[in-house]
Amino acid sequence: MEEFIASLEDQHSLDLFKKLPKGKRLRAKLILKIAGESRESYKLAAIVELVHAASLLHDDVIDDALTRRGKDSINAIYGNKTSIMLGDILYSKAFAELSNFSSEIAYRISSAVSLLSVGELLDMALSEQFNDNKTAYFDMIYKKTAILIEAAAASAAMLCGKDASLYETYGRNLGLAFQVIDDVLDITQSSEVLGKPSLSDFKEGKTTLPYLYLYERINTEEQHKLISLFKKDLDKDDKMWIKNRMKETSSLNDSIQYAKELGLEALSAIKDENNDGLTKIIKEMIEREF
Repeated sequence: MEEFIASLEDQHSLDLFKKLPKGKRLRAKLILKIAGESRESYKLAAIVELVHAASLLHDDVIDDALTRRGKDSINAIYGNKTSIMLGDILYSKAFAELSNFSSEIAYRISSAVSLLSVGELLDMALSEQFNDNKTAYFDMIYKKTAILIEAAAASAAMLCGKDASLYETYGRNLGLAFQVIDDVLDITQSSEVLGKPSLSDFKEGKTTLPYLYLYERINTEEQHKLISLFKKDLDKDDKMWIKNRMKETSSLNDSIQYAKELGLEALSAIKDENNDGLTKIIKEMIEREF
């Protein structure tokens, strides 16, 4: 990734890029587990991670986020304009390098990036008011999160001549499960672990799966109370009420179980591929604490 950015011969861009937190590199790990380690697979992994990093830079501006993975975000340090422009640099460089791959792989990744942006737009639209529609939620997280993971898996399979449809299913389910677990952790983990206040998603207008389950399982009076807390600064009592009712209604446990079922479906798709590395990725993703 640094090599790609360094080739632009702009030290400021490279310095800014080096300040980005590295994250889990899930998409890169996935590509290397499927395609094996080679110069081409490393390049494909770097391209996909540049796209992901670019989307996060733009996300932080959209969400007015001041931290990213527990550290000050680029927009918090250097302002929104710098964050947007750095994101544009990463996007455009990724696409330039992608043009060196086969048209099949280039189209698969680039079309996924188009839907990734659609997912961002859907996320913004759904955050305008409390959403009680699970179909709309899953459509949004598929496009915002799962689509790029799905494309990474399928493209890696194309790169090494494997059945792309099997790995596409694996990647899609991995991506959906990853987002559901992220949504759960926003509620269950402490502010210290998250690097931001717990239950931030709800304040930002995100009605995630645990909230959707909770809304379905409480009475009308409590539904009104939950909606009244939407996008508000929650005090200690409000947070405790939400967390307690989620435990009492099994909303958190059922969200985790849903992610596990997605993981099992992902593994079922590649059961004959004999790839223990992909099994490990699913296990680590579901059992993670951050």
